[in-house]
Amino acid sequence: MNKEEFPFKEVKAILNEAKSITILSHLNPDADTLGTALGIYALLVKDKSKKVEIVNASNALPNYLDFLPNFKKIKYRMDYGDSLIISCDCGSTDRLGFDLTGRKILNIDHHQSNTRFGNINVVIPEYASASQVAYTLFKDMFEVTLGSAICFYTALLSDTRYFTTSSVNTEVFTVAKELLELGVKADEVAYHLTQRRSLASVRILEKALTSLRLYSEAKIAVLMVSQEDIVTSGAKVADMESIVEHGRSLATVEVALFAMELKDGIRISLRSKNVDVSQVAIAFGGGGHKVAAGFTLRQCNLQQSIDTILEKINELGLIDEK
Repeated sequence: MNKEEFPFKEVKAILNEAKSITILSHLNPDADTLGTALGIYALLVKDKSKKVEIVNASNALPNYLDFLPNFKKIKYRMDYGDSLIISCDCGSTDRLGFDLTGRKILNIDHHQSNTRFGNINVVIPEYASASQVAYTLFKDMFEVTLGSAICFYTALLSDTRYFTTSSVNTEVFTVAKELLELGVKADEVAYHLTQRRSLASVRILEKALTSLRLYSEAKIAVLMVSQEDIVTSGAKVADMESIVEHGRSLATVEVALFAMELKDGIRISLRSKNVDVSQVAIAFGGGGHKVAAGFTLRQCNLQQSIDTILEKINELGLIDEK
């Protein structure tokens, strides 16, 4: 879908029909899902004829994102029973954490593995972030305020890993330029994303690096942390977001795997330099992008999970891809 194919009329119509709107971001939220949701919230809340709420079902939100406008407006439950749902940066409804049976859904995302669960799906896998999709969709419908621009830019900067991913092109920089022209301070956003690490994140990183193992002639890097590691370090899920990148950064590594043992299962993050790790995630009920994907395994221990995933990587022949 290119910009000419965006369903602008359909989206405008469904927004006009809605008396109440609930904006949802995915569980264990990152900067893209929250930045996109908050950016949209800032646009829609100005219409006093509608009730608008922003909700995330997770128990905790990433503290380093508390500088985003309206961050404190995020609730943990939905109060509107018949509202239009706007889903942000989420590939399937189960990752939203709510029963959305019978609800009208506007699905805004950029994951290739998105299940197209919405009544209207604006899913652009070629775009660098969900916020790029949202900004392109809404910028001609609404006046984009500074508050909204800060949120969209933060999401874009984070999901492109500071403009280093393969999805970065001239269009991405055009969007960034437009957002900066609205008054976003690039240095301030970068500060919050890079200079506000918690002590717990450093402690859990130490434990993960100690676990580092290399497989398949050092083409696969595996890191892990146990539930005990997480508890003793005081880490939250947000503190472990970037650990998998340390595996991918090694010169010989083509695929990096990070496993964290949570109370509800083993959460797996996969990264690659070029090969399609979303194939692995999809095989285990997850999803994501070609070079960044994830899923959760239930009723497995850490080593069993890792062995199972390594077998799947081998079965798919991923490290032989060019």
